[in-house]
Amino acid sequence: MFGRLIPDRSGWRPALKMGLTLGGISLLIVALANPQFGTRIEKGKRTGSDIAICLDVSNSMMAEDIQPNRLERSKKVVTNLLNTLTGDRVSLVVYAGTSFIQMPLTNDYSATKLFLDQVSCDMIATQGTAIGDAIEKGMETFGYGDPDRPWEVNKGRAIIVISDGENHEDDAVGAAKEAAKQGIRVCTIGMGLPEGSPIPVYDPRGRTNNYKRDRNGSIIMTHLNEEMLRQIAHAGNGTYVRASNAGSGLSDITSVIGGLDKEEMGEAVFSAYESRYMYPLAAGLLCLLAEVILYERRNRKWKLFEEEKQ
Repeated sequence: MFGRLIPDRSGWRPALKMGLTLGGISLLIVALANPQFGTRIEKGKRTGSDIAICLDVSNSMMAEDIQPNRLERSKKVVTNLLNTLTGDRVSLVVYAGTSFIQMPLTNDYSATKLFLDQVSCDMIATQGTAIGDAIEKGMETFGYGDPDRPWEVNKGRAIIVISDGENHEDDAVGAAKEAAKQGIRVCTIGMGLPEGSPIPVYDPRGRTNNYKRDRNGSIIMTHLNEEMLRQIAHAGNGTYVRASNAGSGLSDITSVIGGLDKEEMGEAVFSAYESRYMYPLAAGLLCLLAEVILYERRNRKWKLFEEEKQ
């Protein structure tokens, strides 16, 4: 009875139309995902700035007025700073009473983080805060004072000093002024709180059982010297920010870095994947077009032709 009521009914056409619709939509989704395979080699020019990071490793950096302590928070600040850089070269200088170059200029940020993990307050036996010497070491990483490297004054370099500013020894303001004359901007990041904090002493198990004391037996309190750090930043044509438990305050520093001149640092060769979205897109459109053209009922002319043939 059903076949007599709908004589043009087709058994396979509706199923085929549904398959074409689902297949077309699926292929369009695949095209939107932008499938990529096959690689091509591309060359581009690498541009960026030179940045020297000077990190204080004196004993006062073990104070815990910011958590977990000033040195560990400094490492986190440097890591966050590295995560914002793209194409810039960085060097690492550590200092206390003296300073030395922990890592020369490189654009390998992963290697920089590995060197940063090794930094500790036991690296330098001479205590103090020789910020001026650290700034000079930072300038050396740029090639300043090297007779074998030509030196040109440009505004594509910066030195970032991270310290609590206490026990200041040398002429840091004079070193910052000299850096500014060479086009180098000097920024400072203060670690700690002005209220001060004692310096813990750890036992072999890493537990705090006492605090550092002076010759009279009184507990030594270490304070953040913001005024000195501001003077250094002002002399170096840079900016000063204070890191705290609430945040690192890197926005001002990154603004200074973003405003530095960019220089060409050679060619960069990298491989890129070829996009192949056009193939599933074309197949999906063909499926949807075929679904529109195909009728659900059988073609009457084809049916009459079959009947005459029989």
